[in-house]
Amino acid sequence: MNKSKEAYRKTDMMQNSSNKTTWLVTADMGYGHQRAIYPLRNIGQGNIVSVGNNKNTPASERKLWKRTLKIYELLSRAREIPLVGNQIFKILDYSLMIPSYYPYRNLSKSSFQVRILESSIKNGLCRSIIEKVTLSGLPLTTSFYAPAIAADLAGYSRTYCIICDTDLNRVWVRKDPWESNINYFAPCGRAAGRLKAYGVPENHIHITGFPLPKELMGDENLSVLKKNLGQRLHYLDPNKRFWSLYKKSVKHFLGKENCEFENSRVLTITYAVGGAGAQAKIGKQIAFSLKEKLIKGEIKLNLVAGTRPEVANYFNKVKESIQSENIEVICSKNIYEYFDKMNEALQTTDVLWSKPSELSFYCALGIPIIMTPTIGSQERFNKKWLQEIQAGFKQENPAYTDQWLTDLLHKGRLAEAAWAGFLKARKKGTFNIEYYIQNGHMPESDDTLR
Repeated sequence: MNKSKEAYRKTDMMQNSSNKTTWLVTADMGYGHQRAIYPLRNIGQGNIVSVGNNKNTPASERKLWKRTLKIYELLSRAREIPLVGNQIFKILDYSLMIPSYYPYRNLSKSSFQVRILESSIKNGLCRSIIEKVTLSGLPLTTSFYAPAIAADLAGYSRTYCIICDTDLNRVWVRKDPWESNINYFAPCGRAAGRLKAYGVPENHIHITGFPLPKELMGDENLSVLKKNLGQRLHYLDPNKRFWSLYKKSVKHFLGKENCEFENSRVLTITYAVGGAGAQAKIGKQIAFSLKEKLIKGEIKLNLVAGTRPEVANYFNKVKESIQSENIEVICSKNIYEYFDKMNEALQTTDVLWSKPSELSFYCALGIPIIMTPTIGSQERFNKKWLQEIQAGFKQENPAYTDQWLTDLLHKGRLAEAAWAGFLKARKKGTFNIEYYIQNGHMPESDDTLR
């Protein structure tokens, strides 16, 4: 067992010995909501509940959720539909649009989506889980807006909602937010500002950071993260452009012992498709562009299919065609097993390539993000945030990955992006959220590395 796993194992054991303190509820609407709740599993009562997708959910409620899921998948894949795809996408995207952030203004007026949601809740949406939570008396912690609003409308006062993007639609907040008791955990200041504009009282908004996997952080001193990043910065800076400028700063924050280069592997890129399985073709283009380096063993490529067996089959055919053992396909039918596999791969990932979804927050681990074209309004805001903090790059033509990615490496730009993400994005979301749920307030800290 390596040091990273050992550090997490000790943390995991300590948490498992504590009392379970909350219901954990998510939704099967892409990976973002489920990825946000999974790191909190050690404080959860029983299994994580996915609303509308468990055996105790009535058939009528399941139909409501299936209808919603179909709309999500249609939005994600609409552009692939010949002739009419772009028009369908525009219509669906408009219904989930997030307004411009500036100028500052009052956006608390209810929207059509909010009224539809509250009508669906009155017709039974989330009813089964709210009944279970109410009987238990434990708090409800959810990464999806519908259960939070349903619990609040039912008069349940101990409700926590995790925001999964840098910005959000009005549907995340009740029609009359001033009467709401929902406490929101915001991943960044932008999301907190938007909640305030929607009318959420300031004392119900807590900037925690996105809940990242403890396997990739270690303890609250970020022992695993610092070790991984100390090695990653060497792989991302073969010409020592970055190290010549930032050596002292890096050693100060990461510790000198973590910065000694072990040189135990090769540069590793992880390409991940989203929950709907769109954009798999980009993975093929990346692999064929890097074919020579993969065959020579100069680089490793993880192709992440998530829970989509058809995407895994597609990626396996790419691997067979290139005939390189330096391509690994990551997939599992069980979503949480998939998260475990991906977290293991991210221990040695140097570049994370994906659409700017919830994975944008993984830049806080010191992993530079290459962004595929956005799908939906929230991803456009995530992309803008990554660019503002200089932690992510818009992808160039993936067919020429070998050329432009090599240029970024040789100039030290990817190392700079990794360092920017580590310094500027909040890293302790999981610890902060757990602390708040158990103690009722945010932990006090003067740590520069928030």
